[in-house]
Amino acid sequence: MFHASTPPRRRLMSVLALTSGAFLWMPAAPAQEPPTLEAEIRAGYPPMPEGKPPVLEVENAAVNCEADMKPYTEVIPGTEVTFDMVPIPGGTFMMGSPEDEEDRGKDEGPRIEVVIEPLWMGKYEVTWAQYKIFMEKWDIELRKRGQAQPTPQDPWADAVSRPTPLFDPSYTYQKGQDPNHPAVCMTQLAARQFSKWITMKTGRFYRLPTEAEWEYAARAGTTTAYSFGADADELDDHAWYFDNAENEDGDGVYFHVGTKKPNPWGLYDMHGNVGEWVMDQYDAKWYEQFAGKGPVNYRKVINWPTVMYPRVVRGGSWDHEAEELRSAARHHSESEWKVRDPQFPKSIWWFTDAQHVGMRLVRPLQEPGDEEKQRYWEPDLDEVRTVYERQRRGER
Repeated sequence: MFHASTPPRRRLMSVLALTSGAFLWMPAAPAQEPPTLEAEIRAGYPPMPEGKPPVLEVENAAVNCEADMKPYTEVIPGTEVTFDMVPIPGGTFMMGSPEDEEDRGKDEGPRIEVVIEPLWMGKYEVTWAQYKIFMEKWDIELRKRGQAQPTPQDPWADAVSRPTPLFDPSYTYQKGQDPNHPAVCMTQLAARQFSKWITMKTGRFYRLPTEAEWEYAARAGTTTAYSFGADADELDDHAWYFDNAENEDGDGVYFHVGTKKPNPWGLYDMHGNVGEWVMDQYDAKWYEQFAGKGPVNYRKVINWPTVMYPRVVRGGSWDHEAEELRSAARHHSESEWKVRDPQFPKSIWWFTDAQHVGMRLVRPLQEPGDEEKQRYWEPDLDEVRTVYERQRRGER
């Protein structure tokens, strides 16, 4: 079994086998070159308007109690791009793996009892179709071209910081960039800002899941190693991973989201395809402080980040072995993921070598207060905050 700190082996084998060129996806408009890094930075950002953006009306999205929660489809305003949200019931579960689980990691215990509140979770991992609108500002560009009508939410969404242009797209798109491929290589900050942007676009609060919420949703009421049982021989039906995730040339790649069987709660690719960012900092001994204390609310279990590395990534990926896709398996970020970034300081938005890491959104039924929202969205380290604020002012 790989330890959580060990990079996936196929990524190491192919790290220099880069593809050339990049397909630029843009909704309802012809492709063109993205803005240069210098032009993007000089533009700066407008201030965030006071108050909250208007709520976009979407069928089944506005409910007040868990019993009324239903799946719904969100449309990104100004585009035809959508994403699906699935209701996850509240409940209590045992987080971590039992000591007798095969291939168990030491960081998966001791098991702790955690209370999860009801939420919606993305049916699929965030795709390039969704993420490129954010990262390349195509919603703004389409309005400039007269190909999309302004919406009441635009002043809020346009004020959200977005990633600087890619230094070398061939790194990021090495494993594919079809609209239905999972978006990858974003830092946790970039993923958090995407969730903030979606919030401002729709008027509904979105964020990354916490580590406890992610495992609860992945298990979907099960207690076995995988959401479909304990037999890894069945994994091919449910996940893209090291043994089956190859293209026609034999290279390891991720695949279109939703092409394997879902878990019992209707979530796809919780095992494999790409790993998924959660909010927590990684600590191999984090669970120990909660052992034997009875049900603990998920908020108390969050390990809010205080250092750049390591931060938790869950689910395993196309480049991980079967045992690393178990519901309790923990992975984490590493500084080596930016090893080929020649910039100084290195990008706060992108990794050059994290083609196995993506993200998934959640929306809690009970919307938190503004202070808690900011904690889910904004930079949490001074060194990152300094660069972030400079870029917002139009500086480097």
